[in-house]
Amino acid sequence: MTIEPRVLAPAQWNVWYEQLERAFGGVAEAPEARALWEALTEHERSLGVWDGEQCVGTAGAFSFRLSVPGGAVVPAAGVTMVSVAPTHRRRGVLTSMMRRQLDDVRAWGEPLAVLTASEPDIYGRFGYGLATRRMRADIDTARVRLSVPEGTDGVRLRLARPEDAAAACEAVYARSVPLRPGMTERRPGWERLPLLDPPSDRGGASPLQCVLAERDGGVTGYVLYRVRPEWNAAGADGTVVMEHLGALDPLSYAALWRYLFEIDLTSTVSVGSRPVDDAWQHLVSDVRRCGITLQDGMFVRLVDVGAALEARTYQAPVDVVLEVADGFCPWNAGRWRLTGDGRGARCVRTDEAADLALSVRELGTAYLGGFSLVSLAQAGRVRELREGALAEASLAFGSAVAPWLPHGF
Repeated sequence: MTIEPRVLAPAQWNVWYEQLERAFGGVAEAPEARALWEALTEHERSLGVWDGEQCVGTAGAFSFRLSVPGGAVVPAAGVTMVSVAPTHRRRGVLTSMMRRQLDDVRAWGEPLAVLTASEPDIYGRFGYGLATRRMRADIDTARVRLSVPEGTDGVRLRLARPEDAAAACEAVYARSVPLRPGMTERRPGWERLPLLDPPSDRGGASPLQCVLAERDGGVTGYVLYRVRPEWNAAGADGTVVMEHLGALDPLSYAALWRYLFEIDLTSTVSVGSRPVDDAWQHLVSDVRRCGITLQDGMFVRLVDVGAALEARTYQAPVDVVLEVADGFCPWNAGRWRLTGDGRGARCVRTDEAADLALSVRELGTAYLGGFSLVSLAQAGRVRELREGALAEASLAFGSAVAPWLPHGF
């Protein structure tokens, strides 16, 4: 077998995707989900490795635009659908696909590659660093009260069919993207993802439901959710499964959360993915009874260090020389002088003495402001070479709001 990734031909998609399904346990996806992913696949940005007629490796890269600190949206390759057949492990298949993919991303002029990982320990060796986390919660609404701000009663809530409300929800989402790093603009077709609702994926819950929040005649928020009815000897004990929530102001936000808390015949609101600094934590009476856990979210890889660091702004003035190690993409290795503030930045090659030494993986972790360079230094991942440089750079790289990826890909 010759390991050589090839660009995916449209006629090969079914065989290619079947290999992906086998690699993730062999359970076929619902027809609705499969049809959506086929429609979203960008064939010219997808790779397969073949052993004769058998596909033994898959990898794709969606053409995303990602929000970064400062509000800009930056081209980013959304790495996806990565798999290797169990019969062909430890033969260099994954490495060959990662090599070809990052070379392609560089040629496309995209400074970032991002992914979510089924197994987080796989991608560090290719320069990806964990950059966002997501919060899960199971809130005991029978014992936890919600205190909402004055004026919340003035928000009008309206039930709507999810399909009918899709355009209004997408408009709220689009306005939210520049406000939080880590969010992706929805390209045409991606508005279908939040509405994907195959019965096999409901876990005993209802079909998707939608409520819109309205103020001054316009839609200012939305929530997509399901209800899973349950009963015990004491009576109703159902669960509200919150899927997606967006709001443009605190009153709309509070009104939607209060609505979820007060749905009849339920005693739990289950939240699958929210930002770690989500504001509902300040509205509840007892955060201990909210069952909060944190999980890894998105991993970020700087494909072009200079362009990536220039694409974002910095929350404090910074002038620092970074000694970057990058064994997988050697064009990034060496010293870079980063100067910037809240208005913009410049990052260029330099021969000046380095102030900080780190790998491209640590740069990816710090890039969206979700993890500090100080914490990475405390773990031995960043070395301070000029006194004071670490504190200066760590403050500058921070973000006023936690980065968050709202959905998988």
